[in-house]
Amino acid sequence: MNIGGRRSRIGWTAAVLVAGTVIGVTGCQPTPTAASSRSSRPAVSDTDGGGTQIKGMSGALTSARQPAGPGGACVFVKPDGAQKFGHVGWGFRVTGTNQWVYGAVENPSNKLYTPPGGYIGAWHAQGSYDRMLSEMSRDAHYPGKSTHPYSRYRCVSSSTSDVNRAWKMIHTVESRGFLVGVDPKTGDLTSRDCLDATYDVLHAYRTRHLTYAPHLDIPNVWVETLWNWSDHTLRPH
Repeated sequence: MNIGGRRSRIGWTAAVLVAGTVIGVTGCQPTPTAASSRSSRPAVSDTDGGGTQIKGMSGALTSARQPAGPGGACVFVKPDGAQKFGHVGWGFRVTGTNQWVYGAVENPSNKLYTPPGGYIGAWHAQGSYDRMLSEMSRDAHYPGKSTHPYSRYRCVSSSTSDVNRAWKMIHTVESRGFLVGVDPKTGDLTSRDCLDATYDVLHAYRTRHLTYAPHLDIPNVWVETLWNWSDHTLRPH
């Protein structure tokens, strides 16, 4: 498996086996323990300077700047999702504008397999950077009752981008179904889950510094490999 030499083959084999067993049980769905975990996280830092207003634990507003340059991408994280193996969503900047497109595959049914065209809780929206952070922080588009919102996000500037290609991939990931485990059609051990959707959309966008995400990878592990991406706590606001 091509992982760019950043980790050993043995390590990734172990990760695949664990991911197939554990992530498959919850299907990228947040767990009920997330609320208590979120309450223990520190307040949002103000290291980036002006930009979007984010509410911290004390209720005071701090700020975080959107990625500079014509393009940019974000990964939104529910660290306690999938039995604390993580759940992720995505966002990318419409090149040269203040508009962002964002979304996720939530899989609220928790099924290991949903055939192409079936309901997988996929959604997408468009708005300003401020609106994206606000809606992701509140799970505003979650199809049903979410146990907790996204509580972390990482962003990066990108001098390369392909918005049209990314839009096409959005439609692809929303219609291809959901899978963690053995593909009933091919017999292959693979995945089409929340991380695959996030990676595929941002890869189609041609995001810079986007680490390769193997099938059945663990979201929380992959998020830590995003070199040169900012890292922020996100709270409902």
